[in-house]
Amino acid sequence: MQNEQKINYQKILDKTLLDLESQNKKPHLLLHACCAPCSSYVLEYLASRFKITILYYNPNIAPEAEYNRRLLELKNFLKGFPPALRNNVRLVEEAYNAEEFYEAVNTREEKNLQTEKERGERCKRCYNLRMKRAFLYAKENEFDYFTTTLSISPHKDSKMINEIGIFLQNQNENTPPLFLISDFKKKGGYARSLELSREYNLYRQDYCGCIYSKQNTQKERQEKLINQP
Repeated sequence: MQNEQKINYQKILDKTLLDLESQNKKPHLLLHACCAPCSSYVLEYLASRFKITILYYNPNIAPEAEYNRRLLELKNFLKGFPPALRNNVRLVEEAYNAEEFYEAVNTREEKNLQTEKERGERCKRCYNLRMKRAFLYAKENEFDYFTTTLSISPHKDSKMINEIGIFLQNQNENTPPLFLISDFKKKGGYARSLELSREYNLYRQDYCGCIYSKQNTQKERQEKLINQP
């Protein structure tokens, strides 16, 4: 059996951007964002090409104090980041309700998912929850495109993220909002986000967001300390 051909999502994005440029279009884009560091490069890359509204919807983040800290950091970053200011990037906040996350991932019933490493079924359900909310908001408010900053992280599964976005678009019979296919870590995107984080002194969290990712990160650190020679 032949291996499935790997899709170059960055190449697809490049073509989309070229097509829009040739048509002299600047469409409305709803950008789901999880934090300031992940938003930094994506805004630098896309803010001049789209009319961007950021949707901060992340009920997975725990505890609530961490959620608020990441939200405040994003707000402060947008106030001082030239690409966001020049292009009038807006921010929409969704109410924090952690129960939405627990219901979506079903980790209380499927306890094996609590200790699952990143990129697994728990993460897939979490991606789907947040991206579906972004899709619905974009549809209700007549955006041309929607996408998410999630693919900028090397710890995230860009194939999984893009498949969810394409599925949502197909459910809408390929009418707006269309999913902006992307893999923002490519073309030095992740490295650039690190540079921007240092330049703007951004708070970079040391775990993805949910209580399970925090527990797993702490466990991995402890294991490394124990195994040190």
